[in-house]
Order: sequence, then structure tokens, then C-alpha cells
Amino acid sequence: MVNFIKVQEKLLHVLARQAGLRLQPVEVEPGTVMSFWVPKGKATAEENLSVIDAENLTKTSNKSREMMKKKDDQRPAVVLVHGFAFDGLYTWQFQIGALAKSYDLYVPDLLFFGLSQTSSTDRSVRFQADCMIAALMWLGVEKCTVVGFSYGGFVAFKMAEIKPDMVHSLVISGSLVARTESKSKPMLESLGRKSFAELLLPETVEGLKALLSSGSYRKFWLPNFIYKDFLEVMFSHRKERAELLEAMIVNNNDVSLPNFSQKILLLWGDNDSFFRVQLAKDMKECVNNFHLYRISLCIVSLKDAALTTEKLLFLKFMFLIQQTM
Repeated sequence: MVNFIKVQEKLLHVLARQAGLRLQPVEVEPGTVMSFWVPKGKATAEENLSVIDAENLTKTSNKSREMMKKKDDQRPAVVLVHGFAFDGLYTWQFQIGALAKSYDLYVPDLLFFGLSQTSSTDRSVRFQADCMIAALMWLGVEKCTVVGFSYGGFVAFKMAEIKPDMVHSLVISGSLVARTESKSKPMLESLGRKSFAELLLPETVEGLKALLSSGSYRKFWLPNFIYKDFLEVMFSHRKERAELLEAMIVNNNDVSLPNFSQKILLLWGDNDSFFRVQLAKDMKECVNNFHLYRISLCIVSLKDAALTTEKLLFLKFMFLIQQTM
């Protein structure tokens, strides 16, 4: 029987290629491979790549990597880091086409998402960030703006802390610098869940509906077989992902806000049920160079306008990225 999400996945690959991106695996260390969609001119892997085999990974010579670094047509680099529910291409499918016209776009799959994998037992946000930095360096990226959504925002913040000379600026949506025990408990209570794994790693159609309903401002209807297809494709590596969620929560006494040197823009929705807008306000007060852009959907919804709400939000998103350059 046809899995419609797998069909959609193939279509997204076609759209990404039409936008000038190619799938590129990067072996960060033995046993750890990260999958990226990168600008065509920066890719070295075979074009029909669909599965990463760490043992037979396509490797680039030092000479080839130096050639990538020396290209004189490089545009500003933007890295889009996905959240916890979906992989990179699925998360950013509506932004890739437009952003790729103006920027060198890099769309990774974090470890245990998409085609990225590791034999390491380290599940920390720090390890994800270290692997991201190493992969971007391998790809010849020297400076970039990192856009992080949800879990990807935690990784983006950590990247900015570790490698400020690479991460020039950040655009963050629905995320925090760190998820502490004190913030996690009320968040779970408001969502009516005992653990984040219970919500973010659904095993049933009803569980997936609850996740998508909690994470979406607009409610939508899909037939149950689509939800079943989603569960089959998008929620692999359940054990490892549950460990990622556990590793995110840090003790209140172990948290200290880094002294970020980058421009950091927080893009928030007034109706975010996961990360309330007050959390963004609190972050802004703690770090002077944070700039909070609140987007209220009811304000940008224009009944008679030619631009749809989604287009208006995207134009705002493009503006935010441009402001960080």
C-alpha cells in the first residue's frame, strides 16, 4: 500500500533540487554522519544519494574542500535547523525555495532525524551543536546566520555559544537558551502531559493529532490514514529521541546565560502553547542584545488583502534574516 508521506518526501526532494540544493552526507567523526541539503556548487556526493552508509561514505579530498572554500561567488550562508517532530526538509519546505534565491542555504538533519545517525551515546544538545559546527566547517562555511525552531533553537543557541566567530547571528522561534526543570514542569502541566516524550513521540493516531493540534494555530482535518503514514515515516529512533529529550532538561543550579556577542532575534507567536511569549520576554530581559518580534496572527490576517497570512509571516521572516546579516 502506498505511503503518502513517503511520496511527499520524494516530491520534496525534487523541489529542493529545483531550488538548487543537493543532498550531502558529512562524516563528522567515525560512526557519526550528518545529512545536509546544501547549495549545488558545494555538494560532492553522488546526485542519486538516498541512504547514508557511514562505512562507504563519499569522501572529499582536501583539495576539493579547499576549492569549495575559495569559490568567489559565495553568498551569505543561512542554516535552517529543524524542530523535534520532523526532519529538516519537511520542516522548512515552505521557506527553502525563496531563501535559496538569495542565500547559500544549508538544511541539516540533526542526529536521529532523517538520514543523520551516530554510534555515540552522547545525547546532549552540546554534542548536536559540536557535530553541526564540525559539519559546517567541513562544508567550507566560515560565517552564517542560524535559524533555529523549537529543538533546533536550543542547538542554535549552543552553536552561537561555542563558535561565535562562525555564528554571526541567530533567528530563534519557539525555543529557549536552556530548558530547566523549573520551566519544564509548568509547561508539561499546561499541556496536560507527564513527559515531553509522551507528547513529542506519539505512537497512536490520537497522540499525533494531539501533537499537531498543540503545535498549530490553525486547526486542520486529515484522514486517519495520513496520520498513520506520518507515524510510520517520521518517528523512527524513538529510544534515542526520548534520550535526547531527557538530556535537554538541566538543573536550575547548572544554568548560566552565555554572554552572546551575536545579534539575536526572537520570532514568537502570541498563541504558542509550548513556549509562552512570556518566556521570550524573560529571555530578552536577561540578555541585552535580544530583539523580540511578536507576531500576532490575528493582526496580520487581512481578509481582503492579496497577501495571505502565510505570505505575510514569510515576508516578516525574510526581513528578520536580512536584519541579522
